[in-house]
Amino acid sequence: MDSTMISGMSDDMTVGLISGGILGIGIGMIVFIILIWYVFQVIANWKIFAKFGEPGWKAIIPLYNEYIRYKATWNAKIFWIDLVMSVLAFWRELDASMGTVWVILAWISLIGLVVLKIMKDYNLSRAFGHGTGFTVGLFCFGPIFKLILGFGSSKYTGNPTTKTHSV
Repeated sequence: MDSTMISGMSDDMTVGLISGGILGIGIGMIVFIILIWYVFQVIANWKIFAKFGEPGWKAIIPLYNEYIRYKATWNAKIFWIDLVMSVLAFWRELDASMGTVWVILAWISLIGLVVLKIMKDYNLSRAFGHGTGFTVGLFCFGPIFKLILGFGSSKYTGNPTTKTHSV
């Protein structure tokens, strides 16, 4: 009697083949879920841009979408600061042989990016008439809160940094 499960394969090989198949199915499901999530994010950003009064297609172009978001919720000039700080922070990851000054500059840029992210989320929240609580939601659970902005009843009230406040 042949003790192999599949003719010509040992039990270990069969177990490896089955395990690999299960792992492949699992990874495939994760990739599928990520793709579906990404599609929802694209649609949410498209709807947010439509609420800005911008064509939705601008939401799917990298960098340009951030420029438009800065323009609609804060100041387009800040986008350029964000871009430079992103390059400096990413540069730290690319070149481990940088001098101490550059490493410190990269870390300062990284901290500055976190601060800019909080301020950007705060201005996005204010642009739709929400407050600090919604800002925390955008910062901690950005994709979910962008879906809420895009599909919810929130209305774009304009750039909060250009509004005049009367006392």
